[in-house]
Amino acid sequence: MQYGSIPGISVPASRVVFGTAFGMFLDGNGDPSALLDHAVEAGINVFDCAKEYGRAQDQLGRWLERRGDRDRLIIETKGCHPAMRDGRVVDRVTKRDLDADLAQSLDQLRTSYIDVYLLHRDDPRVPAGEIVEWLNEHCRAGEIRAFGVSNWTVARIRKANEYARLHNLQPIAVSSPNFSLAVQERNPWMGVGETIAGPEHAADRAWYRQTGMPVFAFSVLGRGLMSGRFRSDDRAAAKRLLDGAAREGFLYDDNLERLHRAEILAKRLHATVPQIAIAWALHQGMNLFALASCSSPAIIDANAAATEIKLSADQAAWLNLETGH
Repeated sequence: MQYGSIPGISVPASRVVFGTAFGMFLDGNGDPSALLDHAVEAGINVFDCAKEYGRAQDQLGRWLERRGDRDRLIIETKGCHPAMRDGRVVDRVTKRDLDADLAQSLDQLRTSYIDVYLLHRDDPRVPAGEIVEWLNEHCRAGEIRAFGVSNWTVARIRKANEYARLHNLQPIAVSSPNFSLAVQERNPWMGVGETIAGPEHAADRAWYRQTGMPVFAFSVLGRGLMSGRFRSDDRAAAKRLLDGAAREGFLYDDNLERLHRAEILAKRLHATVPQIAIAWALHQGMNLFALASCSSPAIIDANAAATEIKLSADQAAWLNLETGH
């Protein structure tokens, strides 16, 4: 396992983050403890959650309480996700919603602090400086060690951190956009979903490289497109096995070609397709942490081992269709 650093967090952070959104409760009795314990044994010490993930926070909290090694683990969770009301999407980036969501997370996680707290979405109508002030209030109270944002543009992050600099406040430390070898062609998420994949986002990736801001890349396997559950030449299986968000966001010809090349390289390197996709993301020169859900010990071990796979620049470019067949 490879590790990186997060500003404000003293514990080195595993490059693979255990995503709790999906696959935690597949053992039949709703107890993910064995999976979570195995993740720690495999070297994973960062766990991703959100208020929006149903029972995940409560289950993660029960596991944390049982282990008794809270200070060795990094818990990242999120709040202020939009809601559906009367058939329309309603933004929830308000101080009231932040306070309530954070309080619920602290209670369900059975912890006095969150290592990394993220706003799940943005609302550009709210001044970035106000949001920074709200989050700093919780930092001063000791409830948050570091904070960040998910699905925010680079421009908004820069504006927020300029406000923090001018007012001597703690800045945004982490960003969690979509990023994977499979390029998100359309936004399949509720509310605004930001990606930094594809040629049109090259400047965003350059900014992350220059600043070194940690990137918690979600859907690093293209919402399952790079999971290895189907072959690149079986579009019917892809349509059957992928959910609606994956089909809308990622099931396109160019991504199937990327999957085909990942299959070829995986065979050459005696690896799996998901390992190649994770290794590719880690090869991009950013301070990147790959969020990946895990439903079995074997998947956990394979994801952890992916951090040790070294791709050449030519291999990485070829995977991303930057060079020919």
